Amino acid sequence: MKKTAVITGASRGIGRAAALLFAENGYDLALCCRHNANLLQQTANQARQLGAVCLTYTGDMGDPDSCAGFFKEIDDTFSSIDVLINNAGISITGLFQNMTQEEWQRILSSNLSSVFYMSQQAVRRMLPRHQGCIVNVSSVWGSVGASCEVAYSAVKGAVNSMTRALAKELAPSHIRVNAAAFGAIDTDMNHFLDEEERRALCEEIPMGRMGTAQEAAVLLLQLCQGPDYLTGQIVAMDGGWI
Repeated sequence: MKKTAVITGASRGIGRAAALLFAENGYDLALCCRHNANLLQQTANQARQLGAVCLTYTGDMGDPDSCAGFFKEIDDTFSSIDVLINNAGISITGLFQNMTQEEWQRILSSNLSSVFYMSQQAVRRMLPRHQGCIVNVSSVWGSVGASCEVAYSAVKGAVNSMTRALAKELAPSHIRVNAAAFGAIDTDMNHFLDEEERRALCEEIPMGRMGTAQEAAVLLLQLCQGPDYLTGQIVAMDGGWI
């Protein structure tokens, strides 16, 4: 039987690349995003051309009711869930003292609460089968922190801690939990950089360039297809940057 992968933030960037790569590798898909329904549908159409059965859902996975609604549709469409990729997230840059309460709550909801609610829903469905794989998309800033990205660093650090703790809890049930901690990936999240800033950033990276969404997707697939003993790890991919 084909496996089913649930991927959040699949309308663009790493999530979109992952959806297409998983479809190429024989997975059926349940894809969601918060706003870009048209872009999400484009991703789904391409995945279907690759042979995947593809469910789409538009909603805020940082909201528990919306998350539950997504999983209700997943239950109605698929017999099981094999993989969860918690990819959805936002970045807010700026001085710490200038961050508003609304921005803080928004980054908490998008980058951390969504991981909690999505994982909880998925685990409830994986436990009876004693199998499954969760991969959280994190960042190198979750380990070392970044100036002017204090909130982003904080929530990614929390994602890393949650990954390690949940992996220990679920290991006896043969459910693996890992995180992919990416460096600078060339997606819309980094398009606020002007040409000079991008050049300066690439000069800091030993590989001499930013990573691609396709490369990030390959790591996500490899973590899902890895050995049963691989769990509780924060795997960095940053071109030797940090």
